[in-house]
Amino acid sequence: MAALTGSALLGQVGSFMGSVDIAESEDAYVFRVSFPGVARDEKVFRCDVGPNGRILIRGVSVTEERKVHRKNMVFKMQTQNLCPPGEFTVSFQLPGPIDHLNLSCNFGPDGIFEGIAKKKQQVL
Repeated sequence: MAALTGSALLGQVGSFMGSVDIAESEDAYVFRVSFPGVARDEKVFRCDVGPNGRILIRGVSVTEERKVHRKNMVFKMQTQNLCPPGEFTVSFQLPGPIDHLNLSCNFGPDGIFEGIAKKKQQVL
């Protein structure tokens, strides 16, 4: 179950911000979170991970643009189907404990944030 706050909570239309997919292998978890219209700037976007497998993602949605500039052209937006602008948090729990120091993440230009977390090794 994912918990949402801020503009992520208000995303009622269009692509849903904070939609989480989790998969599991023998020794790791992979998670993907949808963040359409979110700034990929490391100053405002961060992912905190706890050893218990709790993931907390914070960022800023920048989808308020009424005019979009692409390749020397200006487009006037007729509808706004993305999450409202502003700060947000998304948190969720992975199925088990992880090695929180062994996490690799990537925030792609497609708005998908993906992380791979190694499972915590059982000590016998």
